[in-house]
Amino acid sequence: MIANSTPSFHFSQRAARTVEQPIGYLMAQAVDNPDVISLAAGLVDYPTLPSETASKLLGDILNDPKRSKIALQYGTTEGLGDLRRMLLEHIASLDEVKVTELDASPDDVVITTGSQQSLFILTDLLVDPGDIVITAWPSYFVYTGALASFGARVRSVEMDEQGMVPESLERVLGEIAEAGELERVKIVYVCSYHQNPTGLTLAESRRPQALDIVKRYSRGHRILLLEDAAYRELTYAGTSPPSIKRWDTENRYVALAQTFSKPFAPGLKTGYVLLPRDLVEPMLLQKGSHDFGSVNLVQHLLAEAMRQGVYAEHVQMLCDHYTHKRDAMLEALDEHLGDFEPGQTRWTHPTGGLYVWLTLPSRLDTGRGSKLFDQAISEGVLYVPGAFCYPADSARTAPCHHMRLSFGTAGIDQIREGVKRLGRAIRAVGGDQ
Repeated sequence: MIANSTPSFHFSQRAARTVEQPIGYLMAQAVDNPDVISLAAGLVDYPTLPSETASKLLGDILNDPKRSKIALQYGTTEGLGDLRRMLLEHIASLDEVKVTELDASPDDVVITTGSQQSLFILTDLLVDPGDIVITAWPSYFVYTGALASFGARVRSVEMDEQGMVPESLERVLGEIAEAGELERVKIVYVCSYHQNPTGLTLAESRRPQALDIVKRYSRGHRILLLEDAAYRELTYAGTSPPSIKRWDTENRYVALAQTFSKPFAPGLKTGYVLLPRDLVEPMLLQKGSHDFGSVNLVQHLLAEAMRQGVYAEHVQMLCDHYTHKRDAMLEALDEHLGDFEPGQTRWTHPTGGLYVWLTLPSRLDTGRGSKLFDQAISEGVLYVPGAFCYPADSARTAPCHHMRLSFGTAGIDQIREGVKRLGRAIRAVGGDQ
């Protein structure tokens, strides 16, 4: 008899370049070990999810025969007109300017299926295999993972306590220009508020500087400054600076991506992006091939939330809620690691967002499979190894002595206990010097 063998699928080059996001393993660990305290997952806190508010808003829409039929029908690819108008006004309000000062209209706003979709589609529009995208060092690993699937080359820019360093951005672009490859640079990606993973915010004085550098190096073609402001509204201390987009007064260089996931509810899976005008049509052509438009019913719900003022109330509640959790994590770090090799052990003090970036002495490897990682699991605590957050840059070697800690889902008592367990693990592996 002839053996019945089924040939394998022949996957595309992009599929071959796409690998599992490392956070998947960490989430599986949390599920498999229910006693483990996860300081890894960057999820919003379950008690804050607006279930009653969403139920009421949906009721208001679905109990109205006319509105319900409109909301349950297909929407447009660009998104609900009323919501796009409100979002443009919302962005202007956050930047403390009039809409007219943005030189933009609601037609320049596109509703997306989460802000990740806007990052993906814009990259798909601009980046061919071998093209260059510039990111911070470290950076948001979900986006840099997507860059790998596109076949992009990543060059990275130094960060300090004030975010991406403009002089480093200028130096990297200068090196690329000197190598005759400036035409391959397509995007400069900046997570401008409470960055994932460090929690750091780009200083206001650096924002126009970064834009000016991008404009000066846009010689044969425009380079897109892709501003990811997912955590913008989760600001707990100080004044949130204007977006980089605020200085793009002709609406030519900056795409500003924001989301409802962090400041309202991630299950609604809705984001939005304010685009340079000549990117709108190409974006809509690609998005139409993706989904014919993001979920229409959800857009009606979000428009109603903004119209009734409950969205703004929810954001304020979140800021109050996360302030206590952030403070608990910083206090616990000081208690359990404050005396561990001072100067070499340090952490960021974010003014918002969900993350603290912990730096340990360089001799301590925090990577997955390291003694410290295994010891932390043994102690019953999870973190994100910092090495996951450094993109593959041919000009750099990723350090292995950092970790990302999230105060998103763990309760205050869990945060304190989790940091205590982490401190024990670090001391067990590293010892007191």
